[in-house]
Amino acid sequence: MTNASRVTMIRVAFVVLVLVVLAATSWAQTRPPILEKIAKTYGLDSYGQIEAIRYTWNGEIPGLFKLAHAWEWQPKTGKVSYEGKDKDGKPVKVTYMRSELSSQPDAVKNEVEPAFVNDNYWLLFPFHAYWDTSATVTDQGMHKLPVGNGSADLVAVKYPAEAGGYTPGDTWELYVGKDNRVEYLVFHHGGTKKPSLVNATWAGYKKAGPLLISTEHRGTADGKPLHIFISDVAVKLTGSDKWMNAQ
Repeated sequence: MTNASRVTMIRVAFVVLVLVVLAATSWAQTRPPILEKIAKTYGLDSYGQIEAIRYTWNGEIPGLFKLAHAWEWQPKTGKVSYEGKDKDGKPVKVTYMRSELSSQPDAVKNEVEPAFVNDNYWLLFPFHAYWDTSATVTDQGMHKLPVGNGSADLVAVKYPAEAGGYTPGDTWELYVGKDNRVEYLVFHHGGTKKPSLVNATWAGYKKAGPLLISTEHRGTADGKPLHIFISDVAVKLTGSDKWMNAQ
């Protein structure tokens, strides 16, 4: 290799490094500091220790639906196991790799996987808000809570309509207390999907290993009573075969 070639390669490497640093700096500047504080409150720094999570997502709007989805998920491998019922009420039990979703039956691609994403966002939204860099996050300062007499810091997480996936145009408004825990959520569905507006408490906090989980959500969906709760939460840490139940 000639000296000129070496110089050119060094210049290219330097330019790439500068671009990476600028991108990281730009990201840090456009994401409000409270977002990382929230994620850390829920266990972000210890998330790498999680080998598996299991939980049951339960949802009910009286007179419309009552659902229960049991999940076991390995974040590092993307392996998902599901137990529940299909839209006709028939029992469903399936295990799949999220990286191989395209090879799965339509029922998994069109029903199970969307349910997994929905339920996982309810379970771990403070992490998703931090991870989903396509979303625009704004710290709007102190606002009165939608219910009751208290106030909290309003942090809005808006997904772009052009992003695709299961959340195009959705907005999650988090009302965050002084302890950096979410106290209340207002969810606006993008497009014409229903429900278009969900209001729900974030309560029933429990610790599952190093993770902090809100297990109780009560409120309304398009004005109708809504109850979502997360039960049977447990985690398994790397290097251990023992499940740690949420307490």
